[in-house]
Amino acid sequence: MLRNILSQSWRRGAYAVQEGNHPGALHTCWSRFHSGKMLSSSRSFFGVEDFMDEDNSKPYTYKKEKRSKNPHKHISFKQRTIAYMEPFTLDVFISKRFVSASLTHRTTCRQVAVAGTNSKDVKAALKSRSDIPACLAVGRFLAERAKEADVYTCTYTPRERDKFEGKIRAVVQSLIDNGINVKVYLD
Repeated sequence: MLRNILSQSWRRGAYAVQEGNHPGALHTCWSRFHSGKMLSSSRSFFGVEDFMDEDNSKPYTYKKEKRSKNPHKHISFKQRTIAYMEPFTLDVFISKRFVSASLTHRTTCRQVAVAGTNSKDVKAALKSRSDIPACLAVGRFLAERAKEADVYTCTYTPRERDKFEGKIRAVVQSLIDNGINVKVYLD
């Protein structure tokens, strides 16, 4: 593609030189190559369409990083290090039909242990999948699976709409009773 553009521009410039217009030859070659438009093909060499910005100096670039709303905001030492000091978090989800809980590693976002009343082994042993005994069973199974993965401490912060009582408290209390140290952060 570049070869075709340069050869066409060079020929036009060469014809202009033969006629005696030296500045026009350079202008023809320059304006043909840097017009900022796609000239001969719709795709570039790498298979991505090239679009030039207003000053024709570089292609558009998009930054994938998210910017803070307040760029001068101070981040405390605790905020920077909490993900490494307390790496595992507990997530509890309770609906009208089932209960599920998981332990997630903060920095890698991988689930270390998962338990829920929808799994086959738990479903067969329970009368109801969403009552307090089901929550206690989920906590017990989650504690066993966490110990298999060598996780003995975790943190739990309730969501905004959740209150730390009833079924959620039963899951956390069951984890504590079965040997997992849970730090609960209430706002």
